[in-house]
Amino acid sequence: MVAHEYAHAEAAYRQGDSTAYMLGRLTLNPLKHIDPFMTVILPLFLWFQSHGAYTFGGAKPVPVNPRNYRHFVRGDVIVSLAGIAVNLVLFMIFTALFATVGTIAEAIPALNPTLEILQRMTFYGMWWNLVLAFFNLIPIPPLDGSHVFYHLLPPGAGMQYRQLQRFGFFPILLVSYLLPGVVQFFLWPAFQLMRFALGVVGPVALPGGIPS
Repeated sequence: MVAHEYAHAEAAYRQGDSTAYMLGRLTLNPLKHIDPFMTVILPLFLWFQSHGAYTFGGAKPVPVNPRNYRHFVRGDVIVSLAGIAVNLVLFMIFTALFATVGTIAEAIPALNPTLEILQRMTFYGMWWNLVLAFFNLIPIPPLDGSHVFYHLLPPGAGMQYRQLQRFGFFPILLVSYLLPGVVQFFLWPAFQLMRFALGVVGPVALPGGIPS
């Protein structure tokens, strides 16, 4: 999530908007991206309420002013998709690390207990970056996909659609809780990419490297 939010801030800065930079959000410091409610309170509340069956959370959204972009539509799309792009790059990096750890384990079997833990960490790095990437493509404000979607709508409809932003994360929270099929639809590519990646690096998977 930190890399995702940093990517938004960096992209906005490069598109001509220094809002995030001025507010100290152009940083990889996790503390700058923590929202007390969305990052801590809400996930814990939902986790305990559902006994671990359902949770939801997020980082503090990066503040941007699209009016500062040199080209409004192009800038808005680039900034919106920057976080998703970074998550996909991180997915590829963690996939490579998964394979590297497995290869090291074959060369130095004595390290296997430690390397199994490390490889499982890279597995979660692969999976959660895919989840963040494709979940954020859901075209419901304030997720990144909505910023691309409303540029495809007629101006009047786009302006009305943007009004959903006033409700914060409530619309997507409601959809993910009441209509999980919608979320599953958008996460389908994540499952397919994960299956493909594991098919490639699976031969070097350690016994505890992939959660059962």
